Amino acid sequence: MHNILVCDDDVAIVNSIEIYLNLEGYNVFKAYNGKEAVEIAKAQELHCIVLDIMMPEMDGLQATLRLREENNVPIILLSAKSEDTDKITGLGFGADDYITKPFNPLELVARVKSQIRRYTSLGGNSAPPESCIVNGELVLDKEAREVTVAGEAIKLTATEYKIIEYLMSNLGRVLSTTQIYEAVWNEPAYSTDKTVTVHIRRIREKIELDPRNPKYLKVVWGLGYKIEKV
Repeated sequence: MHNILVCDDDVAIVNSIEIYLNLEGYNVFKAYNGKEAVEIAKAQELHCIVLDIMMPEMDGLQATLRLREENNVPIILLSAKSEDTDKITGLGFGADDYITKPFNPLELVARVKSQIRRYTSLGGNSAPPESCIVNGELVLDKEAREVTVAGEAIKLTATEYKIIEYLMSNLGRVLSTTQIYEAVWNEPAYSTDKTVTVHIRRIREKIELDPRNPKYLKVVWGLGYKIEKV
């Protein structure tokens, strides 16, 4: 059973979140300020922390900094502030996700599940297996021949997997269509642009939240493609 710490100075919010998480089979620890959250995290094995920002004694941002000194448990921040600068600040303090109040409890549960899948797939506080290439939330496991994004397994064809494995094995490096074709198809490249481009487009649609504004799989016009380091 996974343990979730929920911390908010509003008791009603904490109790409401607890109900939804209990229905999914999670065990919930409750705290009402950042100081309590830090103490519970020291004493309990946790798999995810849901943390409000505006709290007495120690706010959520300071608590996040303290928590990050000792572990990398996923932290989801809650806040009534919706400005992008507030989100960036929260993520910069070490949080993994950010939800604006008021929120749909079912969305929060989905975010918790996603963070736990990612966290447990990488072995919790331990380093990821040698077979894994980790780039942000994009993870390639060579041994399992599997690619995940935010803990979600991506369905790839054999060719698509080979392409993304080649690109991720060369993180940040621009690779031409000729290089990609010869490495994946294992034969001399002739007219390869369309073949590689079609597969790249399909991969981007599968791994990117917004394929038109990709985070990972980038085109470098006139040169080729790369997986951007994040």
